[in-house]
Amino acid sequence: MATILNRKDKSGKVHHAVQIRMKGHAPAFASFERLTDARKWAVQTEAAIREGRYFTTSESQKHTLGEAIDRYVRDVLPHKKPSSIYSQTIQLTWWKERLGCFVLADITPPVIAESRDALLNGETHLHAKRSNSTVVRYMAVLSHLFTVAMKEWGWVDDSPMRRVSKPKEPRGRVRFLSDDERARLLIACKESRCPYLYPVVVLALSTGMRKMEMLSLTWADVDLGRAVITLQETKNGERRAVPLVGHAFDLLQDLAKTRRIDTPMLFPAPFRHGYAPKHCDIQSAWDWAVKRAELTDFRFHDLRHSAASYLAMNGASLAEIAEVLGHKTLQMVKRYAHLSHAHTSRVVASMNAAIFAKTKEAQCSEESTDGRK
Repeated sequence: MATILNRKDKSGKVHHAVQIRMKGHAPAFASFERLTDARKWAVQTEAAIREGRYFTTSESQKHTLGEAIDRYVRDVLPHKKPSSIYSQTIQLTWWKERLGCFVLADITPPVIAESRDALLNGETHLHAKRSNSTVVRYMAVLSHLFTVAMKEWGWVDDSPMRRVSKPKEPRGRVRFLSDDERARLLIACKESRCPYLYPVVVLALSTGMRKMEMLSLTWADVDLGRAVITLQETKNGERRAVPLVGHAFDLLQDLAKTRRIDTPMLFPAPFRHGYAPKHCDIQSAWDWAVKRAELTDFRFHDLRHSAASYLAMNGASLAEIAEVLGHKTLQMVKRYAHLSHAHTSRVVASMNAAIFAKTKEAQCSEESTDGRK
């Protein structure tokens, strides 16, 4: 609420000092010679604070969102992962085209909410509808931009993104191969003309690695002596050691015997003179194998879900699954909790045996005592 205090300077002239304090917002202060101006400013400023339009710094009036995006792309984006740079450049370009001409002071929660709805109802360049998850990613990069602009650049006092609701994301997908589907898929992969499809699919099912994590592997990342793969670049930005066991280990041993010396890639593309070595593109071979195996609603990433599901059904805890898949928290692997029924049953059975065994012993002892009496 606004408070107006009358104060006199050394010359005896009266000034009207206005203080506005609202919960969850930084206090605002101003001074006026006329009481009418003080009251008018108080009403307008209170309304602006409620709507997220009030910024005390003049910088928010000097810089447009387009300028902020240009600075973010120049100074912040290059320090992110290559995959993030590509996707966030597209997202920031969209925001710049839509709101780039607005000064930062005019980027209010209602303006952002309107743009959010435009994202949800609009289409991509491929004429496909954006998912809620995609819109959340668009909002996330803009939110980080405002955080940097507030904390490091001093261009805004607060982020309007804090008061904009995000679309609800769907529950995590859990699509895994049945025994029969897995057998059909592996047969189809063996029949593929692509020599790397079968080992890549086996490696995915054996380790739960992501597609690009596998295709980006070099022989320097593989230690057959210790039976371990070291992933240098992962989605969460940390290195990860992946155990190499069973059939996947045997396949890589065979692959090592016939490896090409003109490229360090584990799964290289055909050699082209004058071009840097790159990984093999298995997408067309994968699409053919899925069709030949007669699988429905199955994507390559579902091999990772399959590996996690098999771990859960074979008694692995959620913490163990998270460690294998490289997740920092258990949130992402909770989708597999319902598959670990056998494991949780053993835990509950063990607990019941421990707490009720003593009760049963006490009951038997009591019955024995009564019998002697």
